[in-house]
Amino acid sequence: MAMTLNDDQTMLRDSARDFMASEAPVTHFRKFRDMGCKDGFSHDLWKQFAEMGFTGILIPEADGGMGMGHIEAGIVLEEIGRNLSPSPFLSTSVAAVEALKLADKGMRERWFPGILAGETVIGLAIDEGVKHRPEKIACKAERSGNGFKLSGHKQFVLQGTSSDMLIVAARTAGAAGETDGLTLFAVEKGAAGMSMEAARLVDSAMAAHVTLDGIQVDADAVIGEVDGGWSVLGKLLDAGRVGAAAEMVGVGSGAMDMTFEYLKTRKQFDRVIGEFQALQHRAAHLYGEMEGARSIVLKAQSLMDDGHAKAELYVAAAKAKAGLACNLAVREGVQMHGGIGMTDEYDIGLYMKRDRSLNEFFGDAYYHADRVATMNGY
Repeated sequence: MAMTLNDDQTMLRDSARDFMASEAPVTHFRKFRDMGCKDGFSHDLWKQFAEMGFTGILIPEADGGMGMGHIEAGIVLEEIGRNLSPSPFLSTSVAAVEALKLADKGMRERWFPGILAGETVIGLAIDEGVKHRPEKIACKAERSGNGFKLSGHKQFVLQGTSSDMLIVAARTAGAAGETDGLTLFAVEKGAAGMSMEAARLVDSAMAAHVTLDGIQVDADAVIGEVDGGWSVLGKLLDAGRVGAAAEMVGVGSGAMDMTFEYLKTRKQFDRVIGEFQALQHRAAHLYGEMEGARSIVLKAQSLMDDGHAKAELYVAAAKAKAGLACNLAVREGVQMHGGIGMTDEYDIGLYMKRDRSLNEFFGDAYYHADRVATMNGY
């Protein structure tokens, strides 16, 4: 593939860039952070996402969606990252939709219309520890009547308290550490036996610690096959990973652009600091790292859309590379801003906080670097 966007994708990028800059800039993020919003995002903005067609990008045309791919979803996510626009787009319209595409017709008809309308939010109840280790899922799903009884704990469930449904990964067979025996369930909000504790993350996004105490679900709540949930979970996670990588490219690019502008205007010793060669070298290095991250993310998105056998490998590489490049961008940004970079008055620190959260979502850079090495036989 050509490592560039085609005309339609360029139009989508321009549209998403204008929309985020006007409707959900950093000032919008600050507003919802400072008001202590319990959801961490605007439901009115979520409906505007739907009006723009963003929420249905990955939903197949047969189900009423746009029938586009991960490249297009990534275009929107990059602009979300550039503006720190708070929304449930990554968890709901990207990761959850990827799993629901493998659900039966009844479940798709139950949840896709609400996502398309910007009225439904879906949380992802996957991780159970402080780090992302999906193969270590221990949450139990025991057969009960014509369905299952779910028991266990889930940590850092994105948009958990504001979700209408949780996709829960639970073990119907095997033991923690095994990939066989996992099953995914759609558990609706308010299910008897579910309790949540809201958690505000370092970037002010909202998540939840969820306890499942013998929740009863029918057999039709299963997404995919019983005991065969690892393949569905893999699709969900890879969609979330490449989506998070795209958003990190946006976060890193936003931080980089802000820093470069500061280098052009800040004066020290009667000279613009961007004239100092040491800072020019660091800026050039950062630009190259961000372009490298953008390229590998685009490659991973393309392989995902093509269903290529190496898509999983490239997604892992993209999440690792984007994580390292974005972290470099925010660290260099704070350092080149100097002392003011540590103050809340300047936006650069907000980008650093978002980078910290995105790096952990769906596995950090070191987790995925290890996966790349393993998949290459090292």
